[in-house]
Amino acid sequence: MYGTQSKRDLSLEIQSQIPILRPSIHARRANITVKFQDLYGFTVEGNVDDANILNEVREKVREQGRVWWSLEASKGANWYLQTDVSSALKASLKFSVLVNAITLKKLIRKGIPPVLRPKVWFSLSGAAKKKSTVPDSYYNDLIIAVEGKVTPATKQIDHDLPRTFPGHPWLDTPEGHASLRRVLVGYSFRDSDVGYCQGLNYVAALLLLVMKTEEDAFWMLAVLLENVLVNDCYSSNLTGCHVEQRVFKDLLKKKCPSIYAHLEAIEFDVSLVATEWFLCLFSKSLPSETTLRVWDVLFYEGAKVLFNVALAIFKMKEEELLTTHHVGDVINVIQNTTHHLFDPDDLLTAAFDKVGFMTSTSINISKERKKQEPAVMAELDQRLRRLNSNNVEVDS
Repeated sequence: MYGTQSKRDLSLEIQSQIPILRPSIHARRANITVKFQDLYGFTVEGNVDDANILNEVREKVREQGRVWWSLEASKGANWYLQTDVSSALKASLKFSVLVNAITLKKLIRKGIPPVLRPKVWFSLSGAAKKKSTVPDSYYNDLIIAVEGKVTPATKQIDHDLPRTFPGHPWLDTPEGHASLRRVLVGYSFRDSDVGYCQGLNYVAALLLLVMKTEEDAFWMLAVLLENVLVNDCYSSNLTGCHVEQRVFKDLLKKKCPSIYAHLEAIEFDVSLVATEWFLCLFSKSLPSETTLRVWDVLFYEGAKVLFNVALAIFKMKEEELLTTHHVGDVINVIQNTTHHLFDPDDLLTAAFDKVGFMTSTSINISKERKKQEPAVMAELDQRLRRLNSNNVEVDS
């Protein structure tokens, strides 16, 4: 199981193995492609500017770590758990609780240090609470119970394992495949309605890299699917995902009207890029540390952050997008942007400051989802009728 054979923290171990990149004077050109490893062992291809940005990000991570350790020293190891403002309001609101809550929100948006991510995520996401409701042996018992069973979900999982982050030094190994398989198969039996959906393999793989143990990754996946994300997002007909796409398209129209109008004019459907974002939670699109910075906020503030980030990506490239003439041009601009967002602060600043106060309340997002659900259900029903009609014609 990942990380159980080593006493050292994974993040520190990886960082110690990756020297700070100092490109030679002969390589200081933006058009020269170089390959290097990021904080989580992924091989990254970019130019010298990208390498320099990653060096700056590493320094920011170290600085943020010093801030968190300082707070732990002054407030206590689990100070971030004393932030439940709602419960405090019920009995004379404590000023210290409010201060902690405000401080924590700002800190999380600036990034949780890799060494602290496992315990902070596990506590704040609700995974620890969810795990506490079942016997300690739940995960191990589940894995033993499902061993050797074959279902459509397990077949698809086995098919997807070698395609999940190929080339990663641990994930793309027999040990990594086995660990990821146990997490995904275990959850497919825990929730038969979800079973397994393509996209979850990337999410679970990244959770394994962060959490370092299968059991913790399993519970993070459980709280993500059962509490953080919208219902039915990973169901067989992807109802929830279709709803999210419609909500996002509506938000794009309201917050970025010029971009929306232009994309409509060239008949570009935002779902061509956004579907993967919402199913894989940006894990296939953004560099690993940038993805995990998005997840830092996701596990604390909820699924609304996905809309902020998706809108920010379009907003950051507004001028360039408005000059496109074809669907392929838009995809190239978006993919080139996401693949080179090595500095998480650039994206998150755009997401929370430049895009504006729009998806800030989950109530508004809930209303938007409810508004879009009937249209999605009608569309899916129409597709099913059409499919059944075609099958009848073939049979006759």
